Amino acid sequence: MSKLRNLSSELLPHDVVFEILTRLPVKSLIRFRCVSKSWYSTITDPIFITKHFNHNKAKSLPSNNNHNGFLLYICKKQMCTAVCNGDPKLTLTTTTEVSRFQIPFTVYFYKISFCNGMFLIYPYPRDRRIYLWNPSIQKFKIFADAPTDFTSGLAYHSKNNDFKILKIAFHPTFVYNERPLFEAKVYTLSTDLWRRVEFSVKSVPNFRSIHEIQHEPFLFCNGALHFMTYPRVKNNTNNFILSFDVNDEIFREIRLPENIGNIQHFQLAVFKGSLALIASGIARFEDFRATYTCVVWVMRRYGVVESWTKKTIAVRPGGPLQKFLGCTDSGQLLFFHMSGRIVSYFLMTLSQGVGTRAILEFHILTGWATQLILWRAWFYLITNKCHLNLKIS
Repeated sequence: MSKLRNLSSELLPHDVVFEILTRLPVKSLIRFRCVSKSWYSTITDPIFITKHFNHNKAKSLPSNNNHNGFLLYICKKQMCTAVCNGDPKLTLTTTTEVSRFQIPFTVYFYKISFCNGMFLIYPYPRDRRIYLWNPSIQKFKIFADAPTDFTSGLAYHSKNNDFKILKIAFHPTFVYNERPLFEAKVYTLSTDLWRRVEFSVKSVPNFRSIHEIQHEPFLFCNGALHFMTYPRVKNNTNNFILSFDVNDEIFREIRLPENIGNIQHFQLAVFKGSLALIASGIARFEDFRATYTCVVWVMRRYGVVESWTKKTIAVRPGGPLQKFLGCTDSGQLLFFHMSGRIVSYFLMTLSQGVGTRAILEFHILTGWATQLILWRAWFYLITNKCHLNLKIS
């Protein structure tokens, strides 16, 4: 440490040290906080944290590597990251593990929301708590007293290098033909506060007829969180996607494709940066045999309903696809197949590939980058003994 202190104070200007530090892994930066007061001040500065994250994010992009993205999965109380190998011209997709993080809390969970190196984890059974976890620095926050029936999503606010959580609580009514009550709140990491936001859309005349929203974590795409909404009478003419812009904190409607048919349930996804709809369990029966297809709609121009384009993929024999994992940047769609393997489909060529056997408890396909955020907030709360209904690990 003394050598590092001398190096920074005698040989190198501050801006050079700053640039060098932005290229170091998070684990090293946490150790180097003790080198000197100037290093500590630099590493905990919001400007440095932003630049360090942007550098790591750019470095982790598949365009700067020889892989197709990252698969995050849970195995024996550890969160593992693996790179997705494969080439759209080949029929074999494999994964290679690159890191493991011990999960620092002993709970079972059934849903995970991931965004820019941070996790929002939902315990199972629902114990009225949610966890915000940064595995890079092994720090997490526990939000207590969550509603028993709620859905939420984690979003990255790029303008402020901040994170927000949108939480929509569902309050059912037991009066016949009366709509349930929804309450929306937003949490901002930098302020450590929850605020109510108006849950309404002026452009949707039948907004008050919403009876249900999706129970999966909201999808973050194009600076907004997205989720499906369903009226009391379920039909695709009334269903729509609701988006929540993290900049102005306003809800907006995104209409479904006009030729969507009678498919009732979709999964939202991000395909090459565009909003997409995935329906993977479609079955057709001919001569007492079932054939399965996967239908994908991609919104080529965000918010323009006419830009939805449709692709249909014939699923390999052996049964339906059980779970959609996500899309790689090269155009692959990864699914967990009922055979126990991860199966890939190339949307551009409509070809398919068979991957390795999956012995995993939870899967997420996403981008991956280490993140210093949450360490600063954690330190602030500890030093000021400001808990605000928040437990700190």
